[in-house]
Amino acid sequence: MKKVFHVITELETGGAEWMLVKLVSASDRRKVSHSVVSMTGEDSLGKCIKEAGIPLFTLGMKRGRPSLRSLIRFVRILKKEKPDVLQTWLYHADLFGLIAGKLAGVRRIFWNVRCSDMEMTHYSRLSSWLVPILARLSSLPEMVIVNSEAGREQHILRGYSPKSWRVIFNGFDLEEFRPDEGAKSKLCGELGVPPDSVLAGMIARYDPMKGHAGFLQSAGLVGKKYPEVHFVLAGKGVTLENAELRRNIEHLSLEGRFHLLGERGDIPALMPGFDFLCLPSVFGEGFSNVIGEGMACGVPCVATDVGDSKHIVGETGRIMSPGDPAALAEAMGEFVVMGAEGRRKLGEAARRRVGDLFNLPAVVTEYERIYAEG
Repeated sequence: MKKVFHVITELETGGAEWMLVKLVSASDRRKVSHSVVSMTGEDSLGKCIKEAGIPLFTLGMKRGRPSLRSLIRFVRILKKEKPDVLQTWLYHADLFGLIAGKLAGVRRIFWNVRCSDMEMTHYSRLSSWLVPILARLSSLPEMVIVNSEAGREQHILRGYSPKSWRVIFNGFDLEEFRPDEGAKSKLCGELGVPPDSVLAGMIARYDPMKGHAGFLQSAGLVGKKYPEVHFVLAGKGVTLENAELRRNIEHLSLEGRFHLLGERGDIPALMPGFDFLCLPSVFGEGFSNVIGEGMACGVPCVATDVGDSKHIVGETGRIMSPGDPAALAEAMGEFVVMGAEGRRKLGEAARRRVGDLFNLPAVVTEYERIYAEG
């Protein structure tokens, strides 16, 4: 049995964090013994990890503030626990884990890249320095795992030259994410909208990469043409307390048509209630969890051609160029016009595609195979 330690910056509800939770929870514990290290605290997903019986260590770092004390503590943990593999997740953890792992004498260190063409100018100066530094150090880990072909290609262009690349797509639990005929009626009741409304969903944290501004422009065009459409947005920072988001919605003059749900813990129950799902990202996506989850729920998706979204959706939805609100609005309009039966057929094809290509057990098996090597 291999002993694997995973280190991640934080355990908030992002795509990488959820994939880590799914991996350690679904893995065969006769083959792999997992432990998770959060550089910060337990955050919202720490409870999920502990409930799955996975050891969790927290280092108490402040986000964006390097800590020598935390590094020394992590080195001591690694020397005591002696993992066979140190698996890092996301840029900050890649650098932190590489330093700690080398100091502790961990032989096999794997990085895990979860994005594609990130525009780091939108983030802190420290974050913008990370990618060039990591590119120079990329020959030191034993392997760089990426969750998308686009991510591998973009990081090669940025100077990454690892010993080995491995592409492992995200995986989805088809029992957790599945169609629910009663979900839409329940969601319409929660929102206080007519049951024959068309619900266009967008689930994404409020972040420059996710394209909320473009989505609102598209929604404005769609909303004026199709009065039955309501727009349901969920994610961290997607609330009326977000002054920028609120102003942009008010500017559209579509009162009562936008529903801001904030961060939700019931995504598998919420998502089947949508008539279609939108992800209008403008950069940075690797392999979108939310697209795969929506498709698994039998919900057709319209997304921008960022990362591997085109490969994920295939012929089961619509793919548009990023930064083109008019084209996105046209695609959304197609979903409205095709009616419930047309959307249902696309959704069924989408769920089959996830089952064929992105099933969670196959993804977990691939990670286990890598950990068992060497």
